[in-house]
Amino acid sequence: MKKLWAALLGTATFFGSAAASTAAEPVEIDGKLYRTLSVAEYRDKMKAGWIGQIAGVCWGAPTEFRFCDRIIPDADMPKWTPEMINNAFGQDDLYVEMTFLRSMEEHGLDVSIRQAGIDFANSEYMLWHANVAGRHNLRCGIAPPYSSHPALNKCADDIDYQIEADFSGLISPGLPNNAIRMGEKFGRLMNYGDGVYAGQFVGAMYAEAFFETDVVKIIEKALEAIPAESQYAEMVRDMLAWYRENPNDWKSCWDKINEKYQHNAEYRAWSCSGCDSPFNIDAKINGAYILIGLLYGKGDLDETIKISMQAGQDSDCNPSNAGGVLFATLGFSKLPARFSEKLDETGVFSHTAYNFPALIDVCDSLALQAIKKEGGFVRDVDGVPTYFIPQTKTVPSALASCVAPSEELPSDGAAIRFTEEELKQIKFREYSLEELTAKHFNGFQVSHMGPDMNPGFRAEYRGRQNVLMTHPELREIGAVVSKTVVPTAKSALVLEVSHHLTKDVVGDYLLIVKLNGSSAKELVVSKDSVGADGWLTVEVDLSQYAGKETKIEIVNQPNGWSWEAAYFAKIEIVEK
Repeated sequence: MKKLWAALLGTATFFGSAAASTAAEPVEIDGKLYRTLSVAEYRDKMKAGWIGQIAGVCWGAPTEFRFCDRIIPDADMPKWTPEMINNAFGQDDLYVEMTFLRSMEEHGLDVSIRQAGIDFANSEYMLWHANVAGRHNLRCGIAPPYSSHPALNKCADDIDYQIEADFSGLISPGLPNNAIRMGEKFGRLMNYGDGVYAGQFVGAMYAEAFFETDVVKIIEKALEAIPAESQYAEMVRDMLAWYRENPNDWKSCWDKINEKYQHNAEYRAWSCSGCDSPFNIDAKINGAYILIGLLYGKGDLDETIKISMQAGQDSDCNPSNAGGVLFATLGFSKLPARFSEKLDETGVFSHTAYNFPALIDVCDSLALQAIKKEGGFVRDVDGVPTYFIPQTKTVPSALASCVAPSEELPSDGAAIRFTEEELKQIKFREYSLEELTAKHFNGFQVSHMGPDMNPGFRAEYRGRQNVLMTHPELREIGAVVSKTVVPTAKSALVLEVSHHLTKDVVGDYLLIVKLNGSSAKELVVSKDSVGADGWLTVEVDLSQYAGKETKIEIVNQPNGWSWEAAYFAKIEIVEK
Protein backbone atom coordinates (compact mmCIF):
# COMPACT_ATOMS: atom_id res chain seq x y z
CA MET A 1 0.00 0.00 0.00
CA LYS A 2 2.91 2.38 0.56
CA LYS A 3 3.72 2.12 -3.10
CA LEU A 4 0.10 2.91 -3.94
CA TRP A 5 -0.11 6.05 -1.82
CA ALA A 6 3.29 7.24 -2.90
CA ALA A 7 2.14 6.95 -6.48
CA LEU A 8 -1.07 8.77 -5.71
CA LEU A 9 0.65 11.58 -3.89
CA GLY A 10 2.99 11.99 -6.80
CA THR A 11 0.10 12.46 -9.22
CA ALA A 12 -2.56 13.96 -6.98
CA THR A 13 -2.60 17.33 -8.69
CA PHE A 14 -4.26 16.07 -11.85
CA PHE A 15 -7.37 14.82 -10.11
CA GLY A 16 -8.75 18.33 -9.80
CA SER A 17 -9.88 18.75 -13.43
CA ALA A 18 -11.06 16.65 -16.34
CA ALA A 19 -8.63 18.20 -18.79
CA ALA A 20 -5.62 17.39 -16.64
CA SER A 21 -6.87 13.89 -15.94
CA THR A 22 -6.70 12.82 -19.57
CA ALA A 23 -3.04 13.86 -19.71
CA ALA A 24 -2.01 11.92 -16.60
CA GLU A 25 0.71 9.30 -16.73
CA PRO A 26 -0.25 5.77 -15.64
CA VAL A 27 0.19 4.95 -11.97
CA GLU A 28 2.29 1.94 -11.00
CA ILE A 29 0.90 -0.12 -8.11
CA ASP A 30 2.56 -3.37 -7.05
CA GLY A 31 4.24 -3.67 -10.43
CA LYS A 32 1.07 -3.04 -12.46
CA LEU A 33 0.19 0.09 -14.42
CA TYR A 34 -3.21 1.74 -13.98
CA ARG A 35 -4.80 4.61 -15.83
CA THR A 36 -6.93 6.83 -13.65
CA LEU A 37 -10.26 8.46 -14.42
CA SER A 38 -12.52 10.15 -11.95
CA VAL A 39 -15.95 8.56 -11.69
CA ALA A 40 -17.55 11.90 -12.52
CA GLU A 41 -15.39 12.34 -15.60
CA TYR A 42 -16.21 8.85 -16.79
CA ARG A 43 -19.92 9.62 -16.58
CA ASP A 44 -19.43 12.98 -18.30
CA LYS A 45 -17.58 11.42 -21.25
CA MET A 46 -19.89 8.42 -21.50
CA LYS A 47 -22.89 10.74 -21.57
CA ALA A 48 -21.24 12.79 -24.32
CA GLY A 49 -20.65 9.62 -26.33
CA TRP A 50 -24.37 8.92 -26.32
CA ILE A 51 -25.21 12.50 -27.31
CA GLY A 52 -22.72 12.26 -30.19
CA GLN A 53 -24.33 9.08 -31.43
CA ILE A 54 -27.80 10.56 -31.18
CA ALA A 55 -26.86 13.82 -32.88
CA GLY A 56 -25.05 12.02 -35.72
CA VAL A 57 -27.89 9.66 -36.56
CA CYS A 58 -30.61 12.30 -36.24
CA TRP A 59 -28.70 14.81 -38.37
CA GLY A 60 -27.93 12.28 -41.11
CA ALA A 61 -31.29 10.47 -41.12
CA PRO A 62 -32.80 12.42 -44.06
CA THR A 63 -29.88 11.34 -46.28
CA GLU A 64 -29.60 7.64 -45.39
CA PHE A 65 -28.74 5.59 -48.51
CA ARG A 66 -30.12 8.30 -50.78
CA PHE A 67 -26.59 8.94 -52.07
CA CYS A 68 -24.72 5.77 -53.03
CA ASP A 69 -21.44 5.74 -54.93
CA ARG A 70 -21.36 9.54 -54.80
CA ILE A 71 -20.72 12.40 -52.41
CA ILE A 72 -23.81 14.21 -51.15
CA PRO A 73 -24.01 17.62 -52.87
CA ASP A 74 -23.69 20.60 -50.53
CA ALA A 75 -27.21 21.71 -51.44
CA ASP A 76 -28.67 18.41 -50.18
CA MET A 77 -26.92 18.49 -46.81
CA PRO A 78 -29.40 19.05 -43.96
CA LYS A 79 -28.72 21.74 -41.38
CA TRP A 80 -28.66 20.88 -37.68
CA THR A 81 -31.44 22.21 -35.50
CA PRO A 82 -31.68 21.43 -31.77
CA GLU A 83 -35.15 19.90 -32.25
CA MET A 84 -33.66 17.12 -34.41
CA ILE A 85 -32.33 15.38 -31.29
CA ASN A 86 -35.73 13.88 -30.51
CA ASN A 87 -35.81 11.89 -33.74
CA ALA A 88 -33.57 9.43 -31.91
CA PHE A 89 -36.10 7.18 -30.24
CA GLY A 90 -36.90 5.12 -33.33
CA GLN A 91 -33.36 4.70 -34.67
CA ASP A 92 -32.12 1.11 -35.06
CA ASP A 93 -28.47 1.93 -34.43
CA LEU A 94 -29.50 3.13 -30.96
CA TYR A 95 -32.23 0.81 -29.79
CA VAL A 96 -30.49 -2.44 -30.78
CA GLU A 97 -27.50 -1.83 -28.53
CA MET A 98 -29.87 -1.11 -25.68
CA THR A 99 -31.12 -4.69 -25.92
CA PHE A 100 -27.54 -5.81 -25.28
CA LEU A 101 -27.27 -3.49 -22.28
CA ARG A 102 -30.52 -4.90 -20.94
CA SER A 103 -29.23 -8.47 -21.25
CA MET A 104 -26.23 -7.55 -19.10
CA GLU A 105 -28.32 -5.54 -16.68
CA GLU A 106 -30.63 -8.50 -16.08
CA HIS A 107 -28.16 -11.40 -16.33
CA GLY A 108 -24.82 -9.81 -15.45
CA LEU A 109 -21.80 -8.64 -17.40
CA ASP A 110 -20.93 -12.26 -18.22
CA VAL A 111 -24.36 -13.10 -19.67
CA SER A 112 -23.97 -16.09 -21.99
CA ILE A 113 -24.12 -15.68 -25.74
CA ARG A 114 -27.10 -18.03 -25.83
CA GLN A 115 -29.06 -15.89 -23.36
CA ALA A 116 -28.08 -12.79 -25.35
CA GLY A 117 -29.44 -14.54 -28.43
CA ILE A 118 -32.74 -15.33 -26.71
CA ASP A 119 -33.09 -11.70 -25.62
CA PHE A 120 -32.35 -10.45 -29.15
CA ALA A 121 -34.83 -12.96 -30.59
CA ASN A 122 -37.48 -11.47 -28.30
CA SER A 123 -36.89 -7.90 -29.46
CA GLU A 124 -39.89 -6.29 -31.16
CA TYR A 125 -38.43 -3.35 -33.10
CA MET A 126 -37.86 -3.19 -36.84
CA LEU A 127 -34.59 -4.56 -38.21
CA TRP A 128 -32.78 -4.88 -41.53
CA HIS A 129 -29.94 -6.83 -43.17
CA ALA A 130 -27.63 -8.82 -40.86
CA ASN A 131 -29.74 -7.92 -37.83
CA VAL A 132 -32.97 -9.23 -39.30
CA ALA A 133 -31.22 -12.30 -40.75
CA GLY A 134 -29.59 -13.07 -37.40
CA ARG A 135 -32.80 -12.55 -35.46
CA HIS A 136 -34.70 -14.74 -37.92
CA ASN A 137 -32.15 -17.52 -37.43
CA LEU A 138 -32.45 -17.18 -33.65
CA ARG A 139 -36.24 -17.30 -33.84
CA CYS A 140 -35.95 -20.40 -36.03
CA GLY A 141 -34.01 -22.06 -33.21
CA ILE A 142 -30.47 -21.60 -34.52
CA ALA A 143 -28.36 -20.72 -31.49
CA PRO A 144 -25.49 -18.22 -31.57
CA PRO A 145 -22.80 -18.02 -32.75
CA TYR A 146 -24.25 -20.08 -35.62
CA SER A 147 -26.97 -17.47 -36.20
CA SER A 148 -24.29 -15.35 -37.86
CA HIS A 149 -22.38 -18.06 -39.70
CA PRO A 150 -21.98 -17.12 -43.39
CA ALA A 151 -23.54 -20.42 -44.44
CA LEU A 152 -26.73 -19.28 -42.72
CA ASN A 153 -26.48 -15.49 -42.95
CA LYS A 154 -25.76 -13.87 -46.30
CA CYS A 155 -25.49 -10.42 -44.67
CA ALA A 156 -22.77 -11.34 -42.16
CA ASP A 157 -20.27 -8.73 -43.48
CA ASP A 158 -22.82 -5.93 -43.33
CA ILE A 159 -22.62 -2.83 -41.16
CA ASP A 160 -24.99 -3.97 -38.41
CA TYR A 161 -22.74 -4.63 -35.42
CA GLN A 162 -20.56 -1.67 -36.38
CA ILE A 163 -23.49 0.71 -35.98
CA GLU A 164 -24.54 -0.70 -32.60
CA ALA A 165 -21.17 -1.46 -30.95
CA ASP A 166 -20.83 1.98 -29.35
CA PHE A 167 -22.18 0.61 -26.06
CA SER A 168 -19.28 -1.84 -25.82
CA GLY A 169 -16.71 0.96 -25.64
CA LEU A 170 -18.84 3.28 -23.55
CA ILE A 171 -18.90 0.68 -20.75
CA SER A 172 -15.20 -0.17 -21.25
CA PRO A 173 -13.13 2.93 -20.43
CA GLY A 174 -9.53 2.01 -21.18
CA LEU A 175 -10.56 -1.65 -21.55
CA PRO A 176 -10.35 -2.64 -25.23
CA ASN A 177 -10.36 -6.34 -24.37
CA ASN A 178 -13.79 -5.95 -22.82
CA ALA A 179 -15.04 -4.34 -26.04
CA ILE A 180 -13.51 -7.24 -27.98
CA ARG A 181 -15.36 -9.75 -25.79
CA MET A 182 -18.60 -7.83 -26.31
CA GLY A 183 -18.09 -8.27 -30.05
CA GLU A 184 -17.56 -12.00 -29.71
CA LYS A 185 -20.81 -12.21 -27.78
CA PHE A 186 -23.24 -9.64 -29.17
CA GLY A 187 -21.61 -9.14 -32.58
CA ARG A 188 -21.80 -12.86 -33.29
CA LEU A 189 -25.58 -12.80 -33.03
CA MET A 190 -25.68 -11.35 -36.55
CA ASN A 191 -22.18 -10.73 -37.96
CA TYR A 192 -19.01 -12.66 -38.77
CA GLY A 193 -15.42 -11.80 -39.70
CA ASP A 194 -15.04 -8.18 -40.78
CA GLY A 195 -18.62 -7.56 -39.70
CA VAL A 196 -17.59 -8.33 -36.12
CA TYR A 197 -14.18 -6.64 -36.31
CA ALA A 198 -15.92 -3.44 -37.41
CA GLY A 199 -17.81 -3.28 -34.13
CA GLN A 200 -14.81 -4.31 -32.06
CA PHE A 201 -12.82 -1.52 -33.68
CA VAL A 202 -15.55 1.03 -32.94
CA GLY A 203 -15.78 -0.18 -29.35
CA ALA A 204 -12.02 0.09 -28.93
CA MET A 205 -12.06 3.67 -30.24
CA TYR A 206 -14.54 4.61 -27.54
CA ALA A 207 -12.49 2.78 -24.91
CA GLU A 208 -9.48 4.94 -25.79
CA ALA A 209 -11.48 8.16 -26.17
CA PHE A 210 -11.79 8.38 -22.37
CA PHE A 211 -8.03 9.01 -22.16
CA GLU A 212 -6.98 10.45 -25.50
CA THR A 213 -8.14 13.42 -27.59
CA ASP A 214 -5.91 12.91 -30.66
CA VAL A 215 -8.10 10.98 -33.09
CA VAL A 216 -5.11 9.54 -34.97
CA LYS A 217 -3.82 8.02 -31.74
CA ILE A 218 -7.33 6.76 -30.92
CA ILE A 219 -7.56 5.05 -34.31
CA GLU A 220 -4.06 3.57 -34.03
CA LYS A 221 -4.84 2.18 -30.59
CA ALA A 222 -8.16 0.71 -31.74
CA LEU A 223 -6.40 -0.95 -34.67
CA GLU A 224 -4.68 -3.22 -32.14
CA ALA A 225 -8.10 -4.67 -31.26
CA ILE A 226 -8.69 -6.44 -34.59
CA PRO A 227 -6.68 -9.01 -36.58
CA ALA A 228 -4.00 -7.26 -38.61
CA GLU A 229 -4.58 -9.62 -41.55
CA SER A 230 -8.27 -8.74 -41.90
CA GLN A 231 -9.56 -6.55 -44.70
CA TYR A 232 -11.09 -4.25 -42.11
CA ALA A 233 -7.66 -3.63 -40.57
CA GLU A 234 -6.32 -3.03 -44.08
CA MET A 235 -8.98 -0.38 -44.56
CA VAL A 236 -8.00 1.36 -41.31
CA ARG A 237 -4.32 1.39 -42.33
CA ASP A 238 -5.31 2.76 -45.75
CA MET A 239 -7.25 5.58 -44.11
CA LEU A 240 -4.35 6.60 -41.90
CA ALA A 241 -1.94 6.51 -44.86
CA TRP A 242 -4.26 8.45 -47.18
CA TYR A 243 -4.89 11.06 -44.51
CA ARG A 244 -1.16 11.56 -43.95
CA GLU A 245 -0.57 11.85 -47.69
CA ASN A 246 -3.16 14.61 -48.04
CA PRO A 247 -4.58 15.81 -44.72
CA ASN A 248 -6.50 18.76 -46.14
CA ASP A 249 -8.60 17.25 -48.94
CA TRP A 250 -11.17 14.74 -47.74
CA LYS A 251 -12.75 14.42 -51.17
CA SER A 252 -9.48 13.17 -52.61
CA CYS A 253 -9.43 10.56 -49.86
CA TRP A 254 -13.06 9.69 -50.69
CA ASP A 255 -12.03 8.95 -54.28
CA LYS A 256 -9.43 6.46 -53.03
CA ILE A 257 -11.98 4.80 -50.74
CA ASN A 258 -14.49 4.51 -53.57
CA GLU A 259 -11.99 3.08 -56.01
CA LYS A 260 -10.86 0.33 -53.66
CA TYR A 261 -13.80 -0.45 -51.38
CA GLN A 262 -16.67 0.28 -53.77
CA HIS A 263 -15.43 -0.75 -57.21
CA ASN A 264 -12.94 -3.53 -56.42
CA ALA A 265 -14.90 -6.78 -56.12
CA GLU A 266 -12.20 -8.28 -53.88
CA TYR A 267 -13.37 -5.98 -51.10
CA ARG A 268 -17.07 -6.71 -51.68
CA ALA A 269 -16.81 -10.48 -51.89
CA TRP A 270 -19.56 -11.00 -49.31
CA SER A 271 -21.61 -7.94 -50.20
CA CYS A 272 -25.30 -8.74 -49.85
CA SER A 273 -26.08 -6.35 -52.71
CA GLY A 274 -23.52 -7.85 -55.08
CA CYS A 275 -20.30 -6.31 -56.30
CA ASP A 276 -21.77 -3.99 -58.94
CA SER A 277 -24.56 -2.27 -57.02
CA PRO A 278 -24.13 1.42 -56.10
CA PHE A 279 -25.76 0.50 -52.76
CA ASN A 280 -23.06 -0.79 -50.40
CA ILE A 281 -23.85 -1.69 -46.80
CA ASP A 282 -20.58 -3.58 -46.28
CA ALA A 283 -18.86 -2.71 -43.01
CA LYS A 284 -15.53 -1.76 -44.61
CA ILE A 285 -16.58 1.13 -46.84
CA ASN A 286 -18.93 2.51 -44.20
CA GLY A 287 -16.17 2.14 -41.61
CA ALA A 288 -13.95 4.21 -43.89
CA TYR A 289 -16.64 6.90 -43.88
CA ILE A 290 -16.59 6.93 -40.08
CA LEU A 291 -12.84 7.53 -40.20
CA ILE A 292 -12.98 10.13 -42.96
CA GLY A 293 -15.09 12.28 -40.65
CA LEU A 294 -12.94 11.71 -37.60
CA LEU A 295 -9.69 12.41 -39.45
CA TYR A 296 -10.65 15.29 -41.71
CA GLY A 297 -13.02 16.85 -39.18
CA LYS A 298 -9.89 17.70 -37.19
CA GLY A 299 -11.70 17.79 -33.86
CA ASP A 300 -14.56 20.05 -35.00
CA LEU A 301 -17.85 18.52 -33.84
CA ASP A 302 -19.95 19.77 -36.74
CA GLU A 303 -17.39 19.08 -39.46
CA THR A 304 -16.74 15.55 -38.21
CA ILE A 305 -20.42 14.63 -38.45
CA LYS A 306 -20.94 16.48 -41.73
CA ILE A 307 -17.99 14.87 -43.53
CA SER A 308 -18.98 11.36 -42.42
CA MET A 309 -22.50 12.13 -43.61
CA GLN A 310 -21.54 13.73 -46.90
CA ALA A 311 -19.49 10.65 -47.85
CA GLY A 312 -22.81 8.91 -48.52
CA GLN A 313 -24.06 5.30 -48.26
CA ASP A 314 -25.21 4.71 -44.63
CA SER A 315 -25.00 8.41 -43.99
CA ASP A 316 -26.77 8.49 -40.65
CA CYS A 317 -25.07 5.52 -38.98
CA ASN A 318 -21.55 6.55 -39.99
CA PRO A 319 -21.76 10.09 -38.56
CA SER A 320 -23.36 8.57 -35.46
CA ASN A 321 -20.25 6.47 -34.80
CA ALA A 322 -17.89 9.33 -35.65
CA GLY A 323 -19.83 11.84 -33.56
CA GLY A 324 -20.02 9.48 -30.60
CA VAL A 325 -16.28 8.88 -30.46
CA LEU A 326 -15.37 12.55 -30.86
CA PHE A 327 -17.96 13.80 -28.37
CA ALA A 328 -16.66 11.27 -25.82
CA THR A 329 -13.19 12.81 -25.99
CA LEU A 330 -14.63 16.13 -24.81
CA GLY A 331 -17.30 15.23 -22.28
CA PHE A 332 -20.88 16.38 -21.95
CA SER A 333 -19.95 19.42 -19.89
CA LYS A 334 -17.96 20.82 -22.85
CA LEU A 335 -20.53 20.24 -25.59
CA PRO A 336 -22.40 23.12 -27.17
CA ALA A 337 -25.94 23.31 -25.81
CA ARG A 338 -27.43 23.00 -29.30
CA PHE A 339 -26.73 19.25 -29.28
CA SER A 340 -28.70 18.42 -26.15
CA GLU A 341 -30.83 21.33 -24.93
CA LYS A 342 -34.01 20.06 -26.61
CA LEU A 343 -33.59 16.39 -25.68
CA ASP A 344 -36.74 14.91 -24.17
CA GLU A 345 -35.26 12.93 -21.29
CA THR A 346 -38.60 11.23 -20.66
CA GLY A 347 -38.70 9.77 -24.18
CA VAL A 348 -38.24 5.99 -24.29
CA PHE A 349 -36.22 4.36 -27.07
CA SER A 350 -38.32 2.02 -29.22
CA HIS A 351 -39.18 -1.27 -27.50
CA THR A 352 -36.53 -0.80 -24.79
CA ALA A 353 -36.53 -0.15 -21.05
CA TYR A 354 -34.56 3.08 -21.36
CA ASN A 355 -35.04 6.80 -21.49
CA PHE A 356 -31.86 8.88 -21.58
CA PRO A 357 -31.22 9.10 -17.80
CA ALA A 358 -31.83 5.35 -17.37
CA LEU A 359 -29.44 4.68 -20.24
CA ILE A 360 -26.69 6.66 -18.54
CA ASP A 361 -27.32 4.89 -15.23
CA VAL A 362 -27.10 1.37 -16.67
CA CYS A 363 -23.81 2.22 -18.43
CA ASP A 364 -22.47 3.57 -15.12
CA SER A 365 -23.27 0.29 -13.42
CA LEU A 366 -21.88 -1.94 -16.16
CA ALA A 367 -18.67 0.08 -16.48
CA LEU A 368 -17.95 -0.42 -12.79
CA GLN A 369 -18.48 -4.17 -13.21
CA ALA A 370 -16.17 -4.22 -16.25
CA ILE A 371 -13.42 -2.29 -14.46
CA LYS A 372 -13.54 -4.63 -11.44
CA LYS A 373 -13.59 -7.71 -13.68
CA GLU A 374 -10.34 -6.54 -15.28
CA GLY A 375 -8.70 -6.08 -11.89
CA GLY A 376 -9.40 -2.38 -11.47
CA PHE A 377 -10.94 -0.64 -8.49
CA VAL A 378 -12.34 2.63 -7.14
CA ARG A 379 -10.52 4.80 -4.61
CA ASP A 380 -10.94 8.32 -3.32
CA VAL A 381 -8.09 10.63 -4.26
CA ASP A 382 -8.27 14.01 -2.54
CA GLY A 383 -11.93 13.26 -1.90
CA VAL A 384 -12.63 12.46 -5.56
CA PRO A 385 -13.93 8.93 -6.32
CA THR A 386 -11.56 7.65 -9.00
CA TYR A 387 -11.35 4.58 -11.20
CA PHE A 388 -8.01 2.79 -11.38
CA ILE A 389 -8.10 0.96 -14.68
CA PRO A 390 -5.38 -1.64 -15.40
CA GLN A 391 -3.35 -1.35 -18.57
CA THR A 392 -3.27 -4.71 -20.31
CA LYS A 393 -2.10 -6.01 -23.66
CA THR A 394 -4.84 -5.87 -26.28
CA VAL A 395 -5.66 -9.35 -27.62
CA PRO A 396 -7.75 -9.38 -30.82
CA SER A 397 -10.10 -12.14 -31.86
CA ALA A 398 -8.90 -14.91 -34.16
CA LEU A 399 -8.90 -14.22 -37.89
CA ALA A 400 -12.08 -15.20 -39.73
CA SER A 401 -13.63 -14.36 -43.08
CA CYS A 402 -17.12 -14.69 -44.50
CA VAL A 403 -15.62 -15.83 -47.80
CA ALA A 404 -13.69 -18.70 -46.17
CA PRO A 405 -15.13 -19.28 -42.67
CA SER A 406 -12.63 -20.57 -40.15
CA GLU A 407 -15.23 -22.79 -38.52
CA GLU A 408 -17.49 -25.35 -40.15
CA LEU A 409 -21.09 -25.90 -39.20
CA PRO A 410 -21.41 -29.08 -37.10
CA SER A 411 -22.66 -32.05 -39.09
CA ASP A 412 -25.07 -32.75 -36.24
CA GLY A 413 -27.89 -30.25 -36.75
CA ALA A 414 -28.87 -30.45 -33.09
CA ALA A 415 -25.49 -28.95 -32.14
CA ILE A 416 -26.38 -25.60 -33.69
CA ARG A 417 -29.85 -25.36 -32.18
CA PHE A 418 -31.30 -24.06 -28.95
CA THR A 419 -32.49 -26.68 -26.49
CA GLU A 420 -36.21 -27.19 -25.98
CA GLU A 421 -35.98 -25.33 -22.68
CA GLU A 422 -34.29 -22.40 -24.40
CA LEU A 423 -36.87 -22.39 -27.19
CA LYS A 424 -39.61 -21.99 -24.63
CA GLN A 425 -38.06 -18.61 -23.72
CA ILE A 426 -38.39 -17.30 -27.30
CA LYS A 427 -41.70 -15.50 -27.63
CA PHE A 428 -41.61 -14.98 -31.37
CA ARG A 429 -40.96 -18.33 -33.00
CA GLU A 430 -40.31 -18.39 -36.71
CA TYR A 431 -39.61 -21.30 -38.96
CA SER A 432 -36.91 -21.76 -41.51
CA LEU A 433 -37.58 -22.66 -45.10
CA GLU A 434 -36.12 -26.09 -44.32
CA GLU A 435 -38.59 -26.61 -41.48
CA LEU A 436 -41.57 -25.46 -43.56
CA THR A 437 -40.56 -27.58 -46.55
CA ALA A 438 -40.13 -30.64 -44.35
CA LYS A 439 -43.53 -30.01 -42.75
CA HIS A 440 -45.61 -29.30 -45.85
CA PHE A 441 -43.67 -31.36 -48.41
CA ASN A 442 -43.00 -34.61 -46.60
CA GLY A 443 -39.37 -34.06 -45.66
CA PHE A 444 -38.12 -32.69 -48.98
CA GLN A 445 -35.37 -30.08 -48.57
CA VAL A 446 -34.28 -27.10 -50.69
CA SER A 447 -30.72 -26.23 -51.76
CA HIS A 448 -28.92 -23.95 -54.25
CA MET A 449 -31.59 -21.30 -53.92
CA GLY A 450 -30.72 -17.68 -54.67
CA PRO A 451 -32.27 -14.55 -53.12
CA ASP A 452 -33.88 -13.11 -56.26
CA MET A 453 -37.67 -12.68 -56.23
CA ASN A 454 -37.80 -13.38 -52.47
CA PRO A 455 -38.21 -17.17 -52.60
CA GLY A 456 -39.88 -19.08 -49.77
CA PHE A 457 -43.37 -19.99 -48.72
CA ARG A 458 -46.50 -18.32 -50.05
CA ALA A 459 -49.68 -18.69 -48.03
CA GLU A 460 -51.59 -18.65 -51.31
CA TYR A 461 -50.68 -18.65 -55.00
CA ARG A 462 -53.05 -19.12 -57.95
CA GLY A 463 -55.70 -20.74 -55.80
CA ARG A 464 -53.39 -23.12 -53.89
CA GLN A 465 -52.41 -22.92 -50.20
CA ASN A 466 -48.90 -23.29 -48.67
CA VAL A 467 -47.02 -22.99 -51.94
CA LEU A 468 -43.22 -23.31 -52.09
CA MET A 469 -41.54 -20.82 -54.44
CA THR A 470 -37.92 -21.45 -55.45
CA HIS A 471 -35.48 -19.41 -57.51
CA PRO A 472 -32.13 -20.57 -58.91
CA GLU A 473 -28.92 -19.54 -57.19
CA LEU A 474 -27.12 -18.64 -60.45
CA ARG A 475 -27.71 -18.80 -64.19
CA GLU A 476 -25.86 -22.12 -64.30
CA ILE A 477 -27.12 -23.61 -61.03
CA GLY A 478 -30.75 -24.50 -60.57
CA ALA A 479 -32.56 -24.55 -57.23
CA VAL A 480 -33.02 -28.14 -56.04
CA VAL A 481 -35.76 -29.76 -53.96
CA SER A 482 -34.54 -33.20 -52.89
CA LYS A 483 -35.11 -36.25 -50.74
CA THR A 484 -33.72 -39.78 -50.52
CA VAL A 485 -36.40 -42.51 -50.51
CA VAL A 486 -36.78 -46.26 -50.97
CA PRO A 487 -39.61 -46.71 -53.52
CA THR A 488 -41.88 -49.71 -53.88
CA ALA A 489 -42.95 -51.34 -57.16
CA LYS A 490 -46.01 -49.04 -57.16
CA SER A 491 -44.33 -45.74 -56.16
CA ALA A 492 -44.57 -42.55 -58.18
CA LEU A 493 -43.53 -38.95 -57.61
CA VAL A 494 -46.39 -36.50 -58.15
CA LEU A 495 -45.84 -32.75 -58.51
CA GLU A 496 -48.19 -29.83 -58.98
CA VAL A 497 -46.13 -26.99 -60.46
CA SER A 498 -46.62 -23.49 -61.82
CA HIS A 499 -44.62 -20.54 -63.13
CA HIS A 500 -44.38 -16.86 -62.22
CA LEU A 501 -47.28 -14.72 -63.39
CA THR A 502 -48.27 -11.15 -62.59
CA LYS A 503 -50.17 -8.49 -64.52
CA ASP A 504 -46.95 -7.34 -66.20
CA VAL A 505 -44.61 -10.34 -66.02
CA VAL A 506 -44.77 -13.93 -67.30
CA GLY A 507 -41.93 -16.29 -66.37
CA ASP A 508 -40.94 -19.84 -67.26
CA TYR A 509 -38.21 -22.35 -66.39
CA LEU A 510 -36.95 -25.82 -67.17
CA LEU A 511 -38.16 -28.48 -64.71
CA ILE A 512 -35.80 -31.44 -64.40
CA VAL A 513 -36.47 -34.51 -62.25
CA LYS A 514 -33.38 -36.59 -61.53
CA LEU A 515 -33.27 -40.04 -59.96
CA ASN A 516 -29.86 -40.96 -58.55
CA GLY A 517 -28.32 -38.29 -60.75
CA SER A 518 -29.93 -39.37 -64.03
CA SER A 519 -32.59 -37.28 -65.73
CA ALA A 520 -36.00 -38.98 -65.58
CA LYS A 521 -38.11 -36.10 -66.91
CA GLU A 522 -37.52 -32.65 -68.39
CA LEU A 523 -40.09 -30.09 -69.47
CA VAL A 524 -40.57 -26.33 -69.67
CA VAL A 525 -43.13 -24.99 -67.22
CA SER A 526 -44.73 -21.93 -68.80
CA LYS A 527 -48.07 -20.35 -69.64
CA ASP A 528 -48.31 -22.74 -72.58
CA SER A 529 -47.82 -25.93 -70.53
CA VAL A 530 -50.00 -25.31 -67.46
CA GLY A 531 -53.73 -25.88 -67.34
CA ALA A 532 -56.53 -23.36 -67.21
CA ASP A 533 -56.09 -23.10 -63.45
CA GLY A 534 -52.41 -22.23 -63.88
CA TRP A 535 -51.10 -25.56 -62.60
CA LEU A 536 -49.48 -28.59 -64.21
CA THR A 537 -49.48 -32.10 -62.72
CA VAL A 538 -46.25 -34.00 -63.35
CA GLU A 539 -45.88 -37.72 -62.56
CA VAL A 540 -42.62 -39.69 -62.52
CA ASP A 541 -42.67 -43.48 -62.20
CA LEU A 542 -40.31 -44.80 -59.50
CA SER A 543 -41.01 -48.51 -59.85
CA GLN A 544 -37.71 -49.35 -61.53
CA TYR A 545 -35.97 -48.25 -58.29
CA ALA A 546 -38.12 -50.45 -56.04
CA GLY A 547 -36.29 -51.53 -52.89
CA LYS A 548 -33.30 -49.31 -53.66
CA GLU A 549 -32.22 -46.12 -51.90
CA THR A 550 -33.01 -43.41 -54.44
CA LYS A 551 -32.17 -39.72 -54.38
CA ILE A 552 -34.89 -37.60 -55.96
CA GLU A 553 -33.80 -34.16 -57.19
CA ILE A 554 -36.41 -31.74 -58.54
CA VAL A 555 -34.48 -28.97 -60.30
CA ASN A 556 -35.77 -25.45 -61.03
CA GLN A 557 -33.28 -24.86 -63.88
CA PRO A 558 -32.88 -21.44 -65.56
CA ASN A 559 -33.59 -21.35 -69.28
CA GLY A 560 -33.15 -17.65 -69.99
CA TRP A 561 -32.64 -15.93 -66.62
CA SER A 562 -35.89 -14.00 -66.69
CA TRP A 563 -38.41 -14.50 -63.88
CA GLU A 564 -37.22 -18.08 -63.36
CA ALA A 565 -39.20 -18.81 -60.18
CA ALA A 566 -40.85 -22.21 -59.75
CA TYR A 567 -44.00 -22.78 -57.67
CA PHE A 568 -44.85 -26.11 -56.05
CA ALA A 569 -48.29 -26.84 -54.59
CA LYS A 570 -47.63 -30.57 -54.21
CA ILE A 571 -44.54 -32.78 -53.90
CA GLU A 572 -45.60 -36.28 -52.91
CA ILE A 573 -44.62 -39.93 -53.19
CA VAL A 574 -47.81 -41.85 -53.91
CA GLU A 575 -48.65 -45.53 -54.29
CA LYS A 576 -50.53 -46.27 -57.52
